[in-house]
Amino acid sequence: MTNRLHRPTPNELDPARRELYETITGGPRAAGPSLFALMDEDGRLAGPFNAMLLAPEVGQALQALGVAIRYRSSLSARVREMAILAVAARWDCAFERRAHEAVGRSAGLAEDELSALRGGSAPVLADPAEAAAMSLVMALLDGDADEGTYGHAVSVGGERMVFELSTLVGYYATLALQLRVFRVP
Repeated sequence: MTNRLHRPTPNELDPARRELYETITGGPRAAGPSLFALMDEDGRLAGPFNAMLLAPEVGQALQALGVAIRYRSSLSARVREMAILAVAARWDCAFERRAHEAVGRSAGLAEDELSALRGGSAPVLADPAEAAAMSLVMALLDGDADEGTYGHAVSVGGERMVFELSTLVGYYATLALQLRVFRVP
């Protein structure tokens, strides 16, 4: 698979793209433990971030949504990472799977849970909130949540959880689509 996009170095960026680049590389994704590379040794953005440079105004909004989902939502790190990995499996998105398996391990996901997610299934979960969240995620990946799944998710995690998970699924599906369209390895 050949990448369809030029991957510019930081010196090649005009001011609007440079501002977006600095927002991505200087924001919360770059802080703390680095479990996957945001850029290569020459400073070129990896994964979905390079495509965001194509339209800096849209890229700013998209990356800000990602920051909100990963760093400002009420979802536990385990639920968030399981949901991301479920989307990665559904869309066969190698970059997100590789990146978020590392993050998932650091959030406490066990190898059997990662294996189930890699295979496209929700893991067997003892925690009722995690199980309800993953039932909702799997339903969303099929296109919608029936009344029972929705009602159970709301009763266990509240409407906020349903909103945050549906936003997460849509955001990571968008990234997976862009990674596929632009043939990002």
